[in-house]
Amino acid sequence: MSFSVSTLTNYTKENEASLVTSSVLGAKTAALIKSAGNVMVGVKSAETINIMDTDAFFQAGGSCGWNASGTTSFTQRTVTVGKIKVQEALCPKALEAKYLQKALPTGSQYDSIPFEQDYSDRKAKTIASQLETAIWQGDTASANGNLNKFDGLIKLIGAASGVVDANVSGYVSGAPLSSITSANVISLFDGIYKAIPAKVVSADDMVIVCGVDTFRTYTIALKNANMFNYSFDGKADSEFVLPGTSIKVIALNGLNGTNDLYAVRLSNLFLGTDLLNEEEKFEIFFAKEADEVRFAAEFKMGVNIAFPDEIVKVAI
Repeated sequence: MSFSVSTLTNYTKENEASLVTSSVLGAKTAALIKSAGNVMVGVKSAETINIMDTDAFFQAGGSCGWNASGTTSFTQRTVTVGKIKVQEALCPKALEAKYLQKALPTGSQYDSIPFEQDYSDRKAKTIASQLETAIWQGDTASANGNLNKFDGLIKLIGAASGVVDANVSGYVSGAPLSSITSANVISLFDGIYKAIPAKVVSADDMVIVCGVDTFRTYTIALKNANMFNYSFDGKADSEFVLPGTSIKVIALNGLNGTNDLYAVRLSNLFLGTDLLNEEEKFEIFFAKEADEVRFAAEFKMGVNIAFPDEIVKVAI
């Protein structure tokens, strides 16, 4: 007598004790804005960035009298937040027929999900990743549900009066450019640097931001041109100082696929939210009436700029 196993499929060991999650793009832009101290907390719907400007007219001294001159003005720009929630229902019983059954507790009633920590970490990172994209590419007119909750910086900067366009003759060689290639990317970054207004070019928080895709094209072009006088700060595909300057070039996942570059002071960017880091808070609970585990997160977020005339853009 022997074993009859012809009806069984070959066994492949599946490690139910661990789930390998793929890497998730980080929300770097929000962290940069927070580092500049420009987070507006307690915003339920909209709140203004209040801006004061003043001039000063020099007059001839050495005589008596009073001759008033000069103007102090007040303007506002509005940060309008989008109201966002993420909800998911999970039925642990759906795992009973799969290898994940090994992670389920004994019995037929489940009030939690296996790998809850892995799941929650992944979910939080995914939310952060989608917010990173929305901060730049958000558009309330978009058909994309992950992008239409608030207007992002690309739309806001594009609509603002006074923003300097560097993709023109005099700044970028061969402008206007219709694509970014290894042949023109060095000229493009040189041009955006040349276009930064003199009053802010030396600001400590002035940076040039671009997508990781454009950043890679630029670093490869520098390498091929034997321009080794640059050094990376941190991980590869992250940031380094623009050769010959003190300005950092920062790669942001939120600008991936856009072919847009911006020179901007970090202190010129504002982020509005109802509760600081609210997008990182969530709840996982057992809904007894539905016999399922639920995930819930809700938060508000919006962005804007204060001084359009201090920003340089290249939109291709």
